[in-house]
Amino acid sequence: MLRFVLGTIGALGLTLPVAAQVQPFPAGFRTQEIPTNGTTLHVRVGGQGPAVVLLHGYGETGDMWAPLAAELSRDHTVVTPDLRGMGLSSRPEGGYDKKTQGRDIAGLLDALKIEKADLVTHDIGNMVGYAFAAQYPARVTRFVIMDAPLPGIGPWDDIVRSRALWHFSFQGPDAERLVAGRERIYLDRFWNEFSADPKNFGEAAREHYAKLYAQPGAMHAGFNQFAAFDQDAVDNKAFVANAKLTMPVLAIGGEKSFGPTMAVVMRAAATDVTEKVIPNAGHWLMEEQPAATIAAIRAFLDQGR
Repeated sequence: MLRFVLGTIGALGLTLPVAAQVQPFPAGFRTQEIPTNGTTLHVRVGGQGPAVVLLHGYGETGDMWAPLAAELSRDHTVVTPDLRGMGLSSRPEGGYDKKTQGRDIAGLLDALKIEKADLVTHDIGNMVGYAFAAQYPARVTRFVIMDAPLPGIGPWDDIVRSRALWHFSFQGPDAERLVAGRERIYLDRFWNEFSADPKNFGEAAREHYAKLYAQPGAMHAGFNQFAAFDQDAVDNKAFVANAKLTMPVLAIGGEKSFGPTMAVVMRAAATDVTEKVIPNAGHWLMEEQPAATIAAIRAFLDQGR
């Protein structure tokens, strides 16, 4: 049976001069604005070797991956975009269904002349990553997916009954008016309620992301990520009916969040799934337990070398 804790499951996603800065990417990384599939993605690229793509979730941007990028860039080419509508990427009015965003990632890799890559994802990034892998399975060598469900797949119908997930339906002009100027308050709700210990999502990161989400149109685009979930569920059911993923998958859950249910979700969508639970972590694995999370990702990716 499902073992997730409904009250703590994951929230279902310009470097600004903030007073307290998050960890920067290594000095050798470059940033690019890459047009793809009707949008433009802000992308960080660095390192050498086989490619790995890192996809962030809601409440953060690609900046969350800086510690992992520093580790992987020793022997990988690391590609870290901000998703459509988020961070420093452009904010088109449409295209927030994850099938379309999976095509964003395909176009991004085409622009960088990368044919295949490992994939590491979190939260909304899970949904985009799965849609990319389902549409372009030959382009994904190994897939690490962390602490958030996939619309329409596995225990989705049970998950969405949780009162903790009211934000899935919180969108529209009046919701945007309520949050305008109060972005930090709204985002603190995610960082606090979905952490094992809110102190582990530090003030530097909170200031940084709150400023990014306060940019004009950023909350509107973020809410559109959730508004697309019904279409995502339809698309994902079709993906699974067509074929399960066959590349190796590592399903990581935080002990105080999604836990082993992450593997339950992925076994409904993939044939080769390894389960990993990170102790003393909630949803925000890279903030709460970065060393353990990075070690698990590194060990799994190294198996493919």
